[in-house]
Amino acid sequence: MSDNSFGRLLRVTTFGESHGPAIGCVVDGLPPGIAIAPEDFRQDLERRATGRTRHTSARRESDEVEILSGVYEGVTTGTPVALLIRNTDARSKDYSRIAAQFRPGHADYAYWQKYGVRDPRGGGRSSARETTMRVAAGVIAKKWLAERHGVRIQGWLSQLGAIVPEGFDLSVVEDNPFFWPHAEQVPALEAYMDALRKSGDSVGARVDVIAEGVPPGWGAPIYGKLDGALAAALMSINAVKGVEVGDGFASVAQSGSEHRDVMHADGFQSNHAGGVLGGISTGQPVRCSVAFKPTSSLRLPVEGLDVHGDVVEVVTTGRHDPCVGIRATPICEAMVALVLMDQALVHRAQCGDVGEVPPRIPGEPAEGSKKR
Repeated sequence: MSDNSFGRLLRVTTFGESHGPAIGCVVDGLPPGIAIAPEDFRQDLERRATGRTRHTSARRESDEVEILSGVYEGVTTGTPVALLIRNTDARSKDYSRIAAQFRPGHADYAYWQKYGVRDPRGGGRSSARETTMRVAAGVIAKKWLAERHGVRIQGWLSQLGAIVPEGFDLSVVEDNPFFWPHAEQVPALEAYMDALRKSGDSVGARVDVIAEGVPPGWGAPIYGKLDGALAAALMSINAVKGVEVGDGFASVAQSGSEHRDVMHADGFQSNHAGGVLGGISTGQPVRCSVAFKPTSSLRLPVEGLDVHGDVVEVVTTGRHDPCVGIRATPICEAMVALVLMDQALVHRAQCGDVGEVPPRIPGEPAEGSKKR
């Protein structure tokens, strides 16, 4: 009942605090025979990590994964896989001043009202440090999806404050610290972030994720909708305030004749729905967008309250991201992967005997074919 787990057949439970001795997760429901080694986690954890560039928090964790259970001779056994990462660069003293204060925009007051106690060190359980384990679990899901179904998941930063890409090339996303799809803009982004960091303020961001190769049939009507599961999973990420599937809120201004995704034998002619109709995947690429609020940990002073209800000046010291969205791309990818793998297992359990039903419409028109 404490809501530290998500998923149905693929069940992920995370534990630990930002400044505790370790963080970890238990991934239950993994099929046996998936090859897993500690080094498999390194790339995605480094993509998420702080301290790699001047544009994120200076906290630098080694993020070495320990596999505690569920893996024998390099493959999953079908029993729960437990993963652990030690916290090695926590500085709890940075939070001593605000231990009895409620930081505006943070979860301090909400946690205090719910539990009557809170861990002020780095935000405790509400810290983005918790997402490390989501990324670790997502590595396994990505691997299974790719090997079993040919699904490929990629995310990118699609907006930084008011800045949007002036071009689009996914091949350059991994070549810059912003996961930005237009290489020529990266120097301008760096200058923007340098000025923002100097000012002591923060800004929000938007991350887009696309999953290609998702077959039709995943998800379920009404209460088991694929887009509903994706929205819930992505909204559970720290600092997320909005999720769109497909065109999302842009659909409001579209006409029905524009929004409907016309089907032809050579494939769907558009993808305004984001690859989901009636809560079930269509075989089109699954598209999601995620909105991150500006970081509330600021060194700019603000009037606030303490635990006694007295007015105090709140200044947040320590190491913080001026924009949490910059390193959120692998987190969003991981949550999409975990949802898709869970949905694949649920589909297999109920409808595995249905097989492929004709006609099978390609998710996109073939290269070079004319869109009608």
